[in-house]
Amino acid sequence: MLYLLAEYFNFEGLFNLVRYQTARAGAALLTALLIGLVIGPRFIAMLRVRQGKGQPIRENGPKTHLAKVGTPTMGGLMILVSLFISLMLWMDLRNPFIWACLAVTGGFGLIGFLDDYDKVSKASHRGVSGKVRLLFEFGVAGVASYIIVSQINTFVYVPFVNDFGIELGPLYYVFAATVIVGAGNAVNLTDGLDGLATMPVIIAAGTFAVIAYLVGRVDYSGYLGIPYVEGAGELAIFCAAIMGAGLAFLWFNAPPAAVFMGDTGSLALGGALGAIAVATHHEIVLAIVGGLFVFEALSVIIQVFWFKRTGRRVFRMAPIHHHFEQLGWSESKVVIRFWIVAIVLALLGLATLKLR
Repeated sequence: MLYLLAEYFNFEGLFNLVRYQTARAGAALLTALLIGLVIGPRFIAMLRVRQGKGQPIRENGPKTHLAKVGTPTMGGLMILVSLFISLMLWMDLRNPFIWACLAVTGGFGLIGFLDDYDKVSKASHRGVSGKVRLLFEFGVAGVASYIIVSQINTFVYVPFVNDFGIELGPLYYVFAATVIVGAGNAVNLTDGLDGLATMPVIIAAGTFAVIAYLVGRVDYSGYLGIPYVEGAGELAIFCAAIMGAGLAFLWFNAPPAAVFMGDTGSLALGGALGAIAVATHHEIVLAIVGGLFVFEALSVIIQVFWFKRTGRRVFRMAPIHHHFEQLGWSESKVVIRFWIVAIVLALLGLATLKLR
């Protein structure tokens, strides 16, 4: 909104900074951070009153988690409020990529909210049926993919290779929707310990802020040999706002958590990262940067697959972070070490921009 005002009234001097994506990215981060910090205490108090017993805790989970009984969930609503307000202020709302990413963030957030509400109201950790969730997730992702692909080509670009892509044609729509849904659910599975998913999301968002900015510049993308996507630079602001909202939430989610993100936040943020990766033509790089999320999702898939066929478990408990808890690692040790892994993977993802 402020960008459009600057364009319309031809702002000069200090206000002219609004025209620059880097300035608006910094402003979006700070705006989302401040909004989250301001609304956080009252928001958490409201959730605690309305939910009573809070998020149901799995009885077959780690025994240390039983101390978290009564902690409210749906904290993702706080993230979405601060994120959306910041984006409305600082983004160029004429950009179609923005609306595609907003559709995924809002749509996945709504699906997650309904799932959280079902868990809280029924005092059960099961929530909405997985098949129903996937059906609606693919519906939202399909619409977003259609909007995004209308602005880009249908190549999947391979990292570490200079400007090389594989043409998928119509199959790219399916591929794009799968990336978005997969990212949403991978982050959702990672969100099992205080702060575990939040910081890796912030790290991934920061990485893709850099990628989006470079992809949106003809000069930088040409120099690096990465695909140029006109208008993708605006997504750097989207990523920065995610970072700000995530940092504000982490302030209240730091151990011991005062509130859980819930599916409301984890699905929305994961889906947003997936949509941004598709829009910037860095879907494979997302699997590297978000390798921690991929690892968490694979641990569940492997565990379920192997147990159904042999009756035995590969891991002591899935997702994988619970396996390390069962090995005797404290929750804080698991979280911090996983953060370190996320940082290393983000650096590796950034290295793909130059190592070609």
